[in-house]
Amino acid sequence: MRAFPSVLFDEAHSEAWSIRREVAEAMNPAHPDDSGYSTAAGILRRLGQTVTAHTQGPVDAPVLDPHDVFVIAHPSGDHWERTTGAGSPVFTAAELDAIEAYVAAGGGLIVLAECEQDKYGSNLADLLGRFGVGIEHTTVQDPSGSHNKVATWVLGVRGAGPADAPGVRQDLLAGVRQACFYRAGTLVAPEGATVLFETSGTADPAGRPLALAVRHGRGRVVALADSDLFGDDSISDFDHAQLWTNLVTWAARIPDGGAGGSEATGDLGDAWAGLKAAVEALRPLQAKDGSIAGDRDRAVELIAEISDHVVRLTPRFPHDRDYLDAVVADFRKWVADGLGVPDFLDSLNAFHPDAQRVDGLEHLVVFPMYTQNGNPNRNVEAVWIRVVWPDWLAELERNGYDNPMFVPIAFEDFTSGYDTNSAVLFPETVAVRETPPRFTWGGIFCDREAARFRAVSEAAAATLKLALPPDAARLIASQELAQDTFVLWDLVHDRTHSHGDLPFDPFMIKQRMPYWLYTLEELRCDLTAFGEAVKLEVDGVPHARYVQYAILFDRLFRFPITGERVRNYDGLGGQLLFAYLHRRGIVRWTDNRLFVDWARVADGVADLRGEVEKLYRDGIDRSKLAHWLAAHQLVAAYVEPHPSSVWNKGVQALPEEQKAMVNAVLPDEFPLSMFYEALRRKLTDVVESTRGIRA
Repeated sequence: MRAFPSVLFDEAHSEAWSIRREVAEAMNPAHPDDSGYSTAAGILRRLGQTVTAHTQGPVDAPVLDPHDVFVIAHPSGDHWERTTGAGSPVFTAAELDAIEAYVAAGGGLIVLAECEQDKYGSNLADLLGRFGVGIEHTTVQDPSGSHNKVATWVLGVRGAGPADAPGVRQDLLAGVRQACFYRAGTLVAPEGATVLFETSGTADPAGRPLALAVRHGRGRVVALADSDLFGDDSISDFDHAQLWTNLVTWAARIPDGGAGGSEATGDLGDAWAGLKAAVEALRPLQAKDGSIAGDRDRAVELIAEISDHVVRLTPRFPHDRDYLDAVVADFRKWVADGLGVPDFLDSLNAFHPDAQRVDGLEHLVVFPMYTQNGNPNRNVEAVWIRVVWPDWLAELERNGYDNPMFVPIAFEDFTSGYDTNSAVLFPETVAVRETPPRFTWGGIFCDREAARFRAVSEAAAATLKLALPPDAARLIASQELAQDTFVLWDLVHDRTHSHGDLPFDPFMIKQRMPYWLYTLEELRCDLTAFGEAVKLEVDGVPHARYVQYAILFDRLFRFPITGERVRNYDGLGGQLLFAYLHRRGIVRWTDNRLFVDWARVADGVADLRGEVEKLYRDGIDRSKLAHWLAAHQLVAAYVEPHPSSVWNKGVQALPEEQKAMVNAVLPDEFPLSMFYEALRRKLTDVVESTRGIRA
């Protein structure tokens, strides 16, 4: 799968552990779980990672470079341990050089050592020494801080805190409260290392590192003084599985941030450049409704140029020939009819990207249209797009998340109407003579959504000094991973508008009602998508975990501080989610830092979703006004209304006529809290910089 790490286990140096079950059974027929890392490998695979074994030959650049993490699990002479039997436990000088160069260039290294390390005949000490890490030849004992009263089964004491930058602060122990080290040695931490676990004050030796993380060049190294805690018979103990995934994810090569275009993408050359130029020249000649209000002769010339360029480009898009032919016909009809309000219904009816959801397939889209959250005028726009439809998403859509109208897309290029905040391509924005009986598709630019999310989330985490779990930090670092994550989020969110107990038209944005109703509908869809992502994570869908982070961070950080405060329903949804989680201690703002109890987030989101769904379910039996008031009360229970709010005073204070009731809603009925006012001031420039952003 795209954007997930590739992990290589070394099994060519007489390791005491194997990710291959059959090898572990051959090594230790009576107790293969004591020789296997197959469960650890399986956990990573369920997270979308590729896991393979290096079984023979030297470790060199061609072996290492295709992978993001290299794992060495306790090489040993075979008279001390049952091993893979392949090669010597000693890495050659050339191999040590290759591993060091691999890490310096950005690769990740995880080394699992043992108690009384010197006796095993390996040279892990030499390898770790290149990164400033030492291994002490000892066996830790701690009778008062042990598991099952076994003095050598030591319960580690959590280290000082998260790994500091460069980049976003990361908490390698997110979701990890306790870990047990079985017959462990100890480590020596270099300056700047993050000690993850150490021995207690009652241990012998006391206060010594058991696990640590260190940066080297562009890469990262994790060292542990025990290899048993991730073995098949121990990884389910305590929080070992979470610790394992955190460490591998943190160590993995940092994504370069690029999205990676499709192989089909090519240069459209002069025809595309000419099309863009003609469209931009036509723009100032058009009125708000799209009609020509300027130099009509010049407009005719430009429309002819646009049509000619579309004809030249049509062979590049054979799957869109009927549509592009109709576009040219609609341009000619527009001229023939006198350049009034344009009518592109015929070409709109011919365009069906919903029937062509093929990953990497490109479309040329030319319409007079406004852009949501962008240009309000129906100017002619030209957009070169690419469909994002990976196989794993297509399978989900076929099997339980059907959404035949949903078309996730990415920009290749666009005219200035999309040099805005608009991230959608909707047919209802096109200038037509009459509204079609139904629309059959809706396009959402996952690349723009992902890029905005990454920019604002990174800045917010830095401003708030929030230490992120390694997988959340990886999401922010990778445009490709974020794009695919947003595609899954959008798929589930979009279909939720027509599912559930709905007391009103789910597409009520077209209706006139208090804006907090829009808030609750959009938030309901996101809370539902979050809950579905929790289920999908259990089912082994790798992107599902990232969807949860994306919803949480966009709702908490970006939405409340983006846009004007006049009826900002998405912003209010973020305020409500933050206030709800804050009220329950799941998020805390203290000492000028934001803390998140990651283990409780899913339950908090589910509880809020339950309150919204109850509002909807009860709303079916309420009058419209009663439902509007109940919705206001739900929001007001967590987000303080404006002191002069008429709605907050109850039904007796409201005018009787419905239109007057809606007019009584204050432009900013639920103002930003002091927390968000401060955050908005600090991040305004970042939010503004995402206008027109592209991957």
